[in-house]
Amino acid sequence: MNPLRIKSLDAILATAEKKSLHRSLGPVQLTLLGIGAVIGTGIFVLTAAAAQKAGPGMMISFIIAGAVCAVAALCYSELASMVPVAGSAYTYSYAVMGEMVAWLVGWALILEYALGASAVAVGWSGHIVGFLDDIGIHIPHALTVGPPISIGFIKGGEIGGVLNLPAVIITGIVTLLLVIGTKESATANAVLVAIKIAALLLFIVLTLPLVTGHMENFSPFTPRGWGNPLDGTGTGVLGAAASIFFAYVGFDAVSTAAEETRNPQRNVPIGLIASLGICTVFYILVATGVIGSFGAQPLTDPATGQYFADGSTELYASAACQAAHAPLVCSKEALAHVLREVNSNPLFGNLIGLAATIALPSVVLLMMFGQTRVFFVMARDGLLPKGLSAVHTTFKTPWVITLVTGVVVAIAAAFLPVGSLADYSNAGTLFAFAAVSLGVMILRFTDKTRNRPFKTPLLWIIAPLSIFGCVLLFVSLGTESKQVFFGWTAIGLVLYFAYGFWHSNVRKGIIEDHENDADLPPPPGTT
Repeated sequence: MNPLRIKSLDAILATAEKKSLHRSLGPVQLTLLGIGAVIGTGIFVLTAAAAQKAGPGMMISFIIAGAVCAVAALCYSELASMVPVAGSAYTYSYAVMGEMVAWLVGWALILEYALGASAVAVGWSGHIVGFLDDIGIHIPHALTVGPPISIGFIKGGEIGGVLNLPAVIITGIVTLLLVIGTKESATANAVLVAIKIAALLLFIVLTLPLVTGHMENFSPFTPRGWGNPLDGTGTGVLGAAASIFFAYVGFDAVSTAAEETRNPQRNVPIGLIASLGICTVFYILVATGVIGSFGAQPLTDPATGQYFADGSTELYASAACQAAHAPLVCSKEALAHVLREVNSNPLFGNLIGLAATIALPSVVLLMMFGQTRVFFVMARDGLLPKGLSAVHTTFKTPWVITLVTGVVVAIAAAFLPVGSLADYSNAGTLFAFAAVSLGVMILRFTDKTRNRPFKTPLLWIIAPLSIFGCVLLFVSLGTESKQVFFGWTAIGLVLYFAYGFWHSNVRKGIIEDHENDADLPPPPGTT
């Protein structure tokens, strides 16, 4: 009757040892893998939300978020190299801190992946709507955003909105692809990565030369200050960093590739730091181009003098956002919007919008794949009903979980704005990363002799810094996001003690390595 019971690390490793992968990845491949996984909706869309929270100071926010990701990634890599199996942070926590903590981490990962996928779907919607509008195809406003809603502490939507139909459609398409097992090839994945990088390079080349003539756009640099983690507004440089953290999520793809890496002790940290460093430089250059060429000052309500909340109904309904040349903070396709405004030829803005339209659906697919994998492992462990882990007899995919995930992602994407979805997702991610960092330190005491293909350097400095950084960004989120996280956690605890605690395989003494289980297909882009 112990909710802190652990799942034997040896039992978890049994499958991985039987299915060890060929070690072929070097530092260059890992770096490219990390860049491809990281660059997505965060930079293409959330730049507008960050500008409303921090103004030009969002440049510092990118650095802070990247630094927290770097130390968290080094901790993540050690456990990923020790336990290279499905389930991510959930599996690691089960082996180190016990079943209840593992449940909470898995439950938080559901928040990360599902709402992260919703955020990307909404980001894609903004780009496809803007792109179609510029080529003369207009989708009614009512079908591009949800209605104004206020359910408890969850708020979103815009005046005149009904639902975000493009976001629902792309979610439905991705769900279907995951059910039938269709996956993009490694070559197609590489092409999509190249498209995203080319789009950012185009933006940088076109906007940076305009900076020198518009230095006034950088003043005031921090119009909303550094932010107070305790005031609940989620604004200022720290508040923007907590949101921008979403722009770096995906770096764990490098960590989880440790089993396929030559000399992981050397190459994993190189791949992690290099990919995060390159992405951070990209992001700072993009932010500099945005601010210098067009401006990124937050909007205030003329009637009250108070700053609008980012993504709020009031912001989008303001006169400034309804004007023909709306400021950055009003845009749902930030980079494309900037290029259309500062360049006389709309072609370049349209190319940025087209690049995001083509590339972002693969990010939705990867996030929903991660969600189904965590669900699958939790159900297989008995913490969720076994029926959820059912594998389709024809497609060999976890079709029940995939359909459930698709419905949840579609509902969230239909009614909530991208900034709110990203913040909710970040809350779950930060909790999971802090738990992993704590787990690394615990394992150094409880399992000193375990083989570690990669060991976190300066662990007793790096791991506490990771935990501190995750906690700092978590408390810097707005009150609404923290309430969603704690409400989600409370629901999770009720479900755990109502079902998972009693049906757990560990409680029943069932030790399995699942060698004979039907395997899920590999992650998209890996074959």
